[in-house]
Amino acid sequence: SSGINAEWPLRPGASYHFKSITVVPPAKDLIDIILSKTQRKTPTIVHKHYQISRIRSFYMRKVKFTQANLDEKLTGILSEFPKIEDIHPFYADLMNILYDKDHYKLALGQINMAKHLIGNVAKDYNRLLKFGDSLYRCKQLKRAALGRMMTIMKRQNSSLMYLEQVRQHLGRLPSIDPNTRTLLLFGFPNVGKSSFVNQITRANVEVQPYAFTTKSLYVGHTDYQYLRWQVIDTPGILDKPLEDRNTIEMQAITALAHLRACVVCVLDITEQCGYSLQQQCELFNNIKPLFANKPLIVALNKIDEKRPEDLGQAEKDLLEETFTKNDTIIIPMSTLTKEGVSEVQNTACDALLAHRIEQKMSGNKVDNIINRLHVAVPKASQEVRAPHIPALVLAKREPGYVKPDSIRKLEREMELELGDDYILDLKKHYDLPNPEDRYDDIPELWEGHNIADFVDPDILSKLEELEKEESMLEEAGVYESEDENLTDEQKLIRGKADLIRKEKAVIRHNHRLNKHRNRTPLGERVIRKKQGIKRARSISKATDGDTPMDVDSKFVSKRVKPGRDVSGLRDEKQIKIAKILKKRGQTKMNQYGRAGEADRHIAAKLPKHLFSGKRGAGKTDRR
Repeated sequence: SSGINAEWPLRPGASYHFKSITVVPPAKDLIDIILSKTQRKTPTIVHKHYQISRIRSFYMRKVKFTQANLDEKLTGILSEFPKIEDIHPFYADLMNILYDKDHYKLALGQINMAKHLIGNVAKDYNRLLKFGDSLYRCKQLKRAALGRMMTIMKRQNSSLMYLEQVRQHLGRLPSIDPNTRTLLLFGFPNVGKSSFVNQITRANVEVQPYAFTTKSLYVGHTDYQYLRWQVIDTPGILDKPLEDRNTIEMQAITALAHLRACVVCVLDITEQCGYSLQQQCELFNNIKPLFANKPLIVALNKIDEKRPEDLGQAEKDLLEETFTKNDTIIIPMSTLTKEGVSEVQNTACDALLAHRIEQKMSGNKVDNIINRLHVAVPKASQEVRAPHIPALVLAKREPGYVKPDSIRKLEREMELELGDDYILDLKKHYDLPNPEDRYDDIPELWEGHNIADFVDPDILSKLEELEKEESMLEEAGVYESEDENLTDEQKLIRGKADLIRKEKAVIRHNHRLNKHRNRTPLGERVIRKKQGIKRARSISKATDGDTPMDVDSKFVSKRVKPGRDVSGLRDEKQIKIAKILKKRGQTKMNQYGRAGEADRHIAAKLPKHLFSGKRGAGKTDRR
């Protein structure tokens, strides 16, 4: 609507924020909240040395703080609940039907009045506190002010509880957008409206074989032509005067009256719903004024039980008189077999789209926009532009065309001609100064190196000189060995000596492997204890190459491994310097040392938030 409140903006393609309304506490809970907050957020102790002016401001602060908190709570309730004059007429009438508009306004009005009364009480008692002449007088005035404020809130308990019920019910209302593309179903109870909604949307409306299964509005969503549509299932409507209709029926009437939608009238031609076709047509005629300026589709349901062709002549005349004269589209369907369901949906969606476009075109905005638009239509050229085909292409089209030799044959053509004899040759088109180099086996580069760098052009002449030199050395007897001058007996002796050496080497190797196999290895301390300190000193005093004969060389060669703090240091002087540098480097770190998470820590023995403040009568437990 044109007068939507700023506190209730419409989201694009969504409904109002009814689900975001804050919970309304009962009067008792609200009083506990306010007084507890006053106790926690304001000073609580008056000391003996306080002057009277400070005592007055002490209690005036409590009165003002309580009034401000109550004002904040009540203002929040008033601002969050929607104002019936500022919201869409559909929601305004729906709230009037469900909650009684007068009762709703009265409850909000009483809350508003209570807010003003609490403000006046705080103002009056603050004025009296300015003239308080003692601690007792100021305390009693504060007590009276808070008492009167809480009494006013207690009287609003019924209004607060009513508003909480309204809030809960508003949160359960379906999210209906009054301005989006909508299909609205109506008809007598048990004619198949909910079954149709379940078929074309993802909704799950309860379906039962008795009347008034649907007692409120249900919304489902579907897609058509890449647009989102909402389909509203309304409760059944009976044919009776408007003032006699109950709350359930009035919800459907409100939706028909205020929503800009395509209306789908569902009729049961089998009359299994308990109402005759005559009654259904009369209901249509009675509420026809609600269909003004809205596209209308009539769906004849349950054709799986009875086809429209099987109707009597009187019933056919009734349908023609009621609907056909008004140019209403009639589509038979069956929600059980799904016959005609998609046709009803598509026809209704197309009708609503065409109607919305027609409404926009008939408005005043269209003229203003069309005046700013200019559609340029280029003039058709009179010149005849014949197609241009190259001469070579035309020549190819001629019969008996022979391909000239100047055009290089493709490899595919050569493969088709030669068949199995075809060999792919990738080197024949190499562009080299000398065409004979195309098939040279030695490449120019090999593994990233230029082969020319490793080729010596005088290699053959050098080889000849080297061979001549070798032949001269052989003639001079340089390569003759002493073995050639040995006798057969000497050669036999030398062979046996080589065999003996090899056998001894094998025996020595095996002895080394088996030497420590059956002995437990001794530690260094045990070895030194067995040898004695004298022998250890004699080992250390031994000169290079003068190892004592009675000491095993294995123990002499073994050295004690230095510690990690001195490894890599040459002598005692370097070790001393390293320790000084280490201590100096840790000085700054020690200065910034603090207790960390892992250090032992004892917190305050008496935490202030648990052991400070006043305790009332009987409040001996910690708080």
